Amino acid sequence: MVFHKCFSEHFRKDHFLSKIDARIKLLVVIVLVLLVLSYKGMFFPLLVASGALVLCMNMHIPLRVLLLRFAQPLFIALVVLVMKFFFSGDEVLFSGNILGLEIVGYRDGLMEGFRIVSRVMGGVSLVIALGFATPFLEFAGALSWLRVPKQFVEIMMFAYRYLFMFLDDGVTIYSAQKNRLGYSGIRKGLHSFGVLTGTLVLRGIEQSQKTSEAMVQRGYTGELPTLGESPFKTGEIIAAAVCVICGVMIWMI
Repeated sequence: MVFHKCFSEHFRKDHFLSKIDARIKLLVVIVLVLLVLSYKGMFFPLLVASGALVLCMNMHIPLRVLLLRFAQPLFIALVVLVMKFFFSGDEVLFSGNILGLEIVGYRDGLMEGFRIVSRVMGGVSLVIALGFATPFLEFAGALSWLRVPKQFVEIMMFAYRYLFMFLDDGVTIYSAQKNRLGYSGIRKGLHSFGVLTGTLVLRGIEQSQKTSEAMVQRGYTGELPTLGESPFKTGEIIAAAVCVICGVMIWMI
């Protein structure tokens, strides 16, 4: 599958993070994300984001893939920044009139928007670095160890299994529509997009029924097997504790 290769080929088995227990990495990321979200300024989130991006570069993740991962959360953060700048605050930074509409920008709103953007960057960077440094099955096993509801873990595993297949189907249908001039105009484009969306929804429903029947025939009892829980290594625990303590100390500054 093209998309599955695009997302999985960047995992490096020879990187030092790939050798660390997924449970340890998950716990450290959860603690750091909580620190990032609770920090009042911008220094700590940006520091964490810089560290996570350095790790991704050390794993030789292509810049295009990183930008793809950051695109959606960064777009949402920029929308929040604009809304905070123009619709929230008391200290007027500038004001003007455009086509009879009064535009006012607020200094405190802008700063609050930057703080939100920094938190988004910090949290998303941690999650992205965790994703590149941890195989999906180990990540699912770590979630099970944390007593995350098994229904959530199972749905996530099924979604990961079939998501890339539906993406490939969508690209195939889109290419066929485009070759037949299905997007030559706005009206045709909307119609083609509706057909594409409806086809993928119907295929998803059909595939869910087939998967359910196949699982029952293979003795599915409501629980999917996960990786066995190996004992923690003392060195990894110490390294994780040092990382968390350093993060807390910087957070308190």
